[in-house]
Amino acid sequence: MLGMAAPEIKAQSADKKTAISLSGSAYQYKGNYGSYFWDWSKSNGGPGISFNRYLTSGLDLGLQLGYVELKGNQEIITTNRFQTNVVHGNLAFKFKLNNGWAFKEDAFIQPYLTIAPGMAYFSRDATFAGRATETNATHFDLFGAAGINFRLSDGIGLFIQTGQHIPFGANIDGHPVRDDNRIDDRFLQHTAGLTFAFGKMKDEDGDGVSDKKDKCPGTPAGVAVDPNGCPLDRDGDGVPDYQDKCPDEKGLATLEGCPDRDGDGVRDSEDQCPDTPGKAELQGCPDADNDGVRDSDDKCPDTPAGVAVDATGCPLDRDGDGVPDFQDRCPDRAGPASNRGCPEIKAEAKKVLNEATKYINFEFNKARLLPTSYPKLQELVKIMNEYPDYSLSIAGHTDNVGADTYNLGLSYDRAAAAKAYMLEQGIAIERIEARGYGKTKPIETNATKAGQALNRRVDFDPFLTGDTNPAETKYGPAPTITELRKTGTVPSAKKAPAKKAPAKKAPVKRK
Repeated sequence: MLGMAAPEIKAQSADKKTAISLSGSAYQYKGNYGSYFWDWSKSNGGPGISFNRYLTSGLDLGLQLGYVELKGNQEIITTNRFQTNVVHGNLAFKFKLNNGWAFKEDAFIQPYLTIAPGMAYFSRDATFAGRATETNATHFDLFGAAGINFRLSDGIGLFIQTGQHIPFGANIDGHPVRDDNRIDDRFLQHTAGLTFAFGKMKDEDGDGVSDKKDKCPGTPAGVAVDPNGCPLDRDGDGVPDYQDKCPDEKGLATLEGCPDRDGDGVRDSEDQCPDTPGKAELQGCPDADNDGVRDSDDKCPDTPAGVAVDATGCPLDRDGDGVPDFQDRCPDRAGPASNRGCPEIKAEAKKVLNEATKYINFEFNKARLLPTSYPKLQELVKIMNEYPDYSLSIAGHTDNVGADTYNLGLSYDRAAAAKAYMLEQGIAIERIEARGYGKTKPIETNATKAGQALNRRVDFDPFLTGDTNPAETKYGPAPTITELRKTGTVPSAKKAPAKKAPAKKAPVKRK
C-alpha cells in the first residue's frame, strides 16, 4: 500500500533557502512476524510533510514528520496479529552531491544522502496467543536514506528516496520474544514527493539572475541578459547589445560594436570609402596631400603641406591672378606670375623713380634738402602709396673731393634726409631703407666736373618688400646710417669739418 511520508527539501538553493515538502510513502515492516522489505503487497501507506532550510551548497537541515499504520499477522496455531500507529519526527541532515564536486548545484539530477535522528511514537493494538494487548510507547528513532531530486525549476523539485527507520527498543508487533540488540523491529520508508522552495533571491542589479549565479553584476536596469546574468551579445563581438550600435554585425569595442573593414577608425556604416583607409573628418575617405579635401574631389592632389585650399583642393588665390596665395607675394592685389603675383610698377612711375636723382638737391656741403626737392619727393610718396607691396631703397653717393670719412657720412645723412621727409608724409618706416656709399661707387669719371656732378647723387630703387635691397645688388652691402652711428665709426656730416684747400691752390669744389 502506497501512502504519504515526510520528505527532504529538494528544490532549495542559496536564493530560496526555505522549503516545504509534501510526500507519500510506502512503509514495509520487519520483525518477529517476518520481513516485508521490498514486498509491495504488504506495504502500508502514509502521508508526510517536512520543513527544510538550506545551509550550504552541500548541506540542508530539515524537520520531517510522518504517519503510518503498520499491520501484520502470523498464523501458527492461533492467529497473531498487530496494528500499530506510528508517528515519527526526525531532524534530517541532508548531504547533497550537487555541491559542485560531482554535480553542479543547479543540475537537473541531484543525488543526496540523509541521516535523521529523531523520536517515534507507537500506539499498538495486538493479539498474541489469543491474548489482546494495547501499548503506547515512545522510542529514539534513527533514520538513514538515499535519494535523487529532479530539479523542475528554481522553486520546485520532484524527489524519490528510500530509507530505513531503526526505532531502538520498539516492539512494533507485540511479540514477547525480543532480540538482545533491541533493533529487531524496524521498517523501510519508500518516498516520492514534491518540494516547494520559498524566498526571494538576492539580485542587486535586478536582472532576474541571482547574485550567486550572476557573472556580470551591476548590469544596468532593463538590459536583457543571458542565464549567467550577462548582457546579451547577439553577434558575439564582446560588445553587449545595449551598447552595440551594430548588434547583428561583429565589430570593434572602440567603434561601439560596429565593423571597420579598412581599419581607419571609421565604422563601415558611416564610412563613405569603406574599403580604403581614410580620415574620420572626411567620412573615412583618403586625402593624400592632407589638405582637407578627399582625393576623389581633389583637383590639385599634390598641394604642399600646410597650404590653404578651396573646396576643390586647389590652393587659394584671393586676388584671382593665377598665382596661388602661398606663392603670391601680394595675395590681395593681382599681378603676373613673372612678378610673383604682385602688380608691376607702371612705366611712368619707373621713369619718375629713375629720374628722381636729378631733382633731389641739398644745401652746399650739408644734408639739408632744398625746397626744390619737395615736388619730386611728393611724387615718390604718391608712388609708394600706390604700390603698398613695395619698399624703397635710398642710396647716397658723393664725388671724390674731400676726406673719405667725411664723404661717407655726408652720403648717409643725405639719404637719411630723403627718408625722413617721406616718413613725415606717412610712409611706414619699415618700407624705406637708407644707405650711404660715399665716393666708393661712382657712375662716371671724377676727372671732369661733369662726371663729378653725376657722381653726387641719391638713388631711389623700388623693390618688393622682403627681397634683397637693390643697392646691395648694384653696389654691394653697406651698413645703414643707424648701424654706423651706433658703432661711432662714421661721424655726422654736420659735425665733420670740411677739407681745407691747400695754400696757393683753388678752393674745394662745392658739392
